[in-house]
Amino acid sequence: MSLILKNISYKAGDVNILNDVSLSVEKGEIVSLVGPNGAGKSTLLNILTGDINPDSGEVFYENFNLNELNILDRSFYRSVMSQSQQIVFDFSVKEIIEMGWLDKGNAQFSEHFDQAVLDISSVCQLDNLLERKFNRLSGGEQRRVHFARTLLQLWRPSDSMDPAYMLLDEPTANLDLYFEIKLMEIIKKKAVDNVGVFLILHDLNLAAKFSDKIALINKGKIVSYGTPREVLEPNILEEIYNLKMDVDANLKVSYF
Repeated sequence: MSLILKNISYKAGDVNILNDVSLSVEKGEIVSLVGPNGAGKSTLLNILTGDINPDSGEVFYENFNLNELNILDRSFYRSVMSQSQQIVFDFSVKEIIEMGWLDKGNAQFSEHFDQAVLDISSVCQLDNLLERKFNRLSGGEQRRVHFARTLLQLWRPSDSMDPAYMLLDEPTANLDLYFEIKLMEIIKKKAVDNVGVFLILHDLNLAAKFSDKIALINKGKIVSYGTPREVLEPNILEEIYNLKMDVDANLKVSYF
């Protein structure tokens, strides 16, 4: 089963943002989208979530056309972490995390739900912040809270209810090195648990270390798509990023 984009194109006015983009995300794999600023990365993710409708092309979640799924059905198939998520009201960290589960009022799941919130908070090292006000946290702490909310949306009260896909727009933004790695390790574990992961990354070394596949996008087109070793070719990267680059045998990317 997979998440499929078929021939996606999108314009903003007279400007081509995406041009005939096709790719897929299988359950159990991590696909990272990389490319320079303005390449169309966030627009593509917003089309995947259903927040933007493409001018042409289709998105399928396991044979279901995205346009035929209502909001609740979409929330079951995919969990989303956007790059910018402003919170206007003065909610606590725990309340923000709980927003990830739409059916939390169902008494049948209440006991398991409360434990799931605690477990996810622990995994994200937010135990001591649960009663803090979200808007009083640092930028990095807020990103971790939003990530925890995204994880809770994947939670299922029954093993028979299979979670599907995570869609993440630069989830490591504003994190220090320790939490960058910890967050990516959590994402890797979700993939091992048969969740398909599609994420935007600006750090090519993180993409190389944690991705099963990388899609390199530039000017709205997929320039290269495959394993990290297939995509991270210095001559291609230099042309796209306009920098002198080197990729060693361990796929470590260096900039000059």
